[in-house]
Amino acid sequence: MKKIKKLLGLVLIVGVVAGAFVGCGNSKESGSIEEIKEKGKIRIGVFSDKPPFGYVDSNGENQGYDVEIGKRLAKDLLGDENKAEFVLVEAANRVEYLESNKVDVILANFTVTDERKEKVDFADPYMKVGLGVVSKDGKVKSIDDLKGKKVLVNKGTTAESYLTKNYKDIELLKFEQNTETFQALLDGRGDALAHDNTLVLAWARQNPGYEVGIKSLGEQDMIAPAVRKGNTELLNWINEDLTKLKKEGVIKEAYEKTLKPAYGDSIKAEDIIVS
Repeated sequence: MKKIKKLLGLVLIVGVVAGAFVGCGNSKESGSIEEIKEKGKIRIGVFSDKPPFGYVDSNGENQGYDVEIGKRLAKDLLGDENKAEFVLVEAANRVEYLESNKVDVILANFTVTDERKEKVDFADPYMKVGLGVVSKDGKVKSIDDLKGKKVLVNKGTTAESYLTKNYKDIELLKFEQNTETFQALLDGRGDALAHDNTLVLAWARQNPGYEVGIKSLGEQDMIAPAVRKGNTELLNWINEDLTKLKKEGVIKEAYEKTLKPAYGDSIKAEDIIVS
């Protein structure tokens, strides 16, 4: 009986080892260019509710600045912009979606920070950004005006981390989705809303009675595509393609199509895009 058990154990071990070798021989690195080409699509994480950067229109189509860039990446890699599969993400789950292989690249207004660099790899930037604060009639004009006040923010954003770290006396009311956060401002549930200045400036222009009293809070940051940590092959390809797109004026065209209508003449293209 002992001999039979020992024999069965050896067979099981051999089977597991053999299966592991077979698996290694057939598998492709998750998120690699080879795998993307084999699937015939590149999965790109974008926002559903952050116009004019990433949103879903009334026809259920993805639109916005990030989406335009994502379509061009798909065209250059796979020969067809329609081979971009847009996956809707929230600010708080962007890192998770890369780590769990739900997307190949994030193009959801992802600000480059040292903390995020520990978890994902950022490509070269394609946009500049800072923090801005919007309020009713623009009454909040300085950080001192926020002390003892309630400020609305999105979870997982640079606005949340910046205010939490530097201004502990400011109460933050946090939301998952942009639509929830801005609705809370409209409902009067907070004294002001802090977010990317590029977003609040566009929002205030579409919502009379609200003004961005603080147009720049903290240092200027950069927004860039992100891939899973260690996916150097895809990272290098994206950097090469972005360099080409900037030289060809594609980034500027995306700005003219999606962002300029939102800003009008209040902002210059060179203040936002990296070209």
